[in-house]
Amino acid sequence: MDTVVRDVTVIDGTGGPSYRADVGLDGGRIAEIRREGAAGAAPRLSGRRTLDAAGLALSPGFIDMHAHSDLALLRDPAHEAKVNQGVTLEVIGQDGLSYAPVDDRTLAEVRAQIVGWNGSGPGTDDLDFDWRSVGEYLDRLDHGFDGHGIATNAAYLIPQGTVRMLALGWDDREATPQELARMRHLVAEGMEQGAVGMSSGLTYTPGMYADDAELTELCRVVASYGGYYCPHHRSYGAGALDAYREMVALTHTAGCALHLAHATMNFGVNKGRAPELLALLDGALDEGRDITLDTYPYTPGCTTLVAMLPSWASVGGPEAIMERLRDDESAARIRHVMEVEGADGCHGVPIEWDAIEISGVSDPAHSSYVGRTVAQSAQERGEEPWVTARRLLLEDRLGPTILQHVGDEDNVRQIMRHRVHTGGSDGILQGAKPHPRAYGTFPQYLGRYVRELGVLGLEECVAHLTSRPAARLGLTDRGLVREGHRADLVLFDPETVAARSTFEEPRVLPAGIPHVLIDGHFVVEDGRRTDVLAGRSVRRGA
Repeated sequence: MDTVVRDVTVIDGTGGPSYRADVGLDGGRIAEIRREGAAGAAPRLSGRRTLDAAGLALSPGFIDMHAHSDLALLRDPAHEAKVNQGVTLEVIGQDGLSYAPVDDRTLAEVRAQIVGWNGSGPGTDDLDFDWRSVGEYLDRLDHGFDGHGIATNAAYLIPQGTVRMLALGWDDREATPQELARMRHLVAEGMEQGAVGMSSGLTYTPGMYADDAELTELCRVVASYGGYYCPHHRSYGAGALDAYREMVALTHTAGCALHLAHATMNFGVNKGRAPELLALLDGALDEGRDITLDTYPYTPGCTTLVAMLPSWASVGGPEAIMERLRDDESAARIRHVMEVEGADGCHGVPIEWDAIEISGVSDPAHSSYVGRTVAQSAQERGEEPWVTARRLLLEDRLGPTILQHVGDEDNVRQIMRHRVHTGGSDGILQGAKPHPRAYGTFPQYLGRYVRELGVLGLEECVAHLTSRPAARLGLTDRGLVREGHRADLVLFDPETVAARSTFEEPRVLPAGIPHVLIDGHFVVEDGRRTDVLAGRSVRRGA
């Protein structure tokens, strides 16, 4: 055997009791599991390399069901933010906006729109965007760095907003039959090329302009290939429960599996209302619906500042947004909707500028805003918050990312206990002070919510982070410590594992995760990232 992990506590991902064993790895797979004997002395396996793992737990590699590493995987070979957490597979193409399928026009537009998520805005040359289709993007991931692959494995969701952008631009209108047919074709083509499903960002333009009939038709295509629909739905604030109901009903009509992205209940209007959401889901599950969800173990959210604008302000795309912000009359209308009525971009809730913290900017010249709320920066400049926000959006060309302090801890804890819950970091890696979930989600679950608070049992939590997401992705040889499965594995210390990233110091690696393996190769060894690139695209049906 290549490697033997000796005298380790196996947490196998099923949610069942842990056990002591030697685990042998060979050819990238788990070759043999030899449990400790009844008398207490485990028969020993032997291999070319032996790792004494007494005191450590061995689990399947963690699967990040909501990642924004679409370009980071191609830009950063180390990718320590995820690898050092024990993440061995990321699901990208989230929130309806990513970089395939595209044409030249759409690529430029989407690069401008989500520069705050992924960097590499128009005019930068840190990446060669040499793909246009989903298949070509997945091939680019496989090639990675000089043909050696990428840091983690990656599965891809077809971004519905990008598909709509490609088929009919930025118009807020119903698609024509011809445009709908083209969108259906693009989704089918992406599924055939290996995507695992489709995502939406229904508070982000232009995807939010799609009505239920359009989304249902696209979901029918996804379902025909055995994929799932992953919506960031229309509201996590005012009307959140109605937005969840809409997605449950829509996918039922389409016959499509549903995975609810970052399934939170945010803002004061939803404080303590998690039981209502869970009752809705339990009712649908009891009727046989195929539903799962993911969350991150923190209360603040993270997105871009431009996403807070009303959707009508984004008709026409990034340059049209800039024109409206420059025009005093249009800017005044935007301000009124945001501050008085509650923009759909802010989930129907009037914006609270003291809850909007700038976490990153695309131009370092504006770094003085980072780490301060819009209200604080406005006070320092002796002006109203809207004036500050408007100027920053214009000068940074829609680039600022934000932390939005609007969550409820009790809701977070109740939702993570649910029987179909999985873990997703929603980790945006851009900005000087990104959300700490990008570096801390998985150790935060294990350290704070398992060991410190007891919200979840250890074996149960590991199942949330491994076998459940693998089942949603249709992966039959990942997500469990089982003979014949791929050797995507994490060794961690249950007594010391902890997130060390904070809102003040977000780019700090976790504690208590000394070893991570992908396909049997050590990508983290003794707590340090190796130079191994063992990640590849994980394609539907492969």
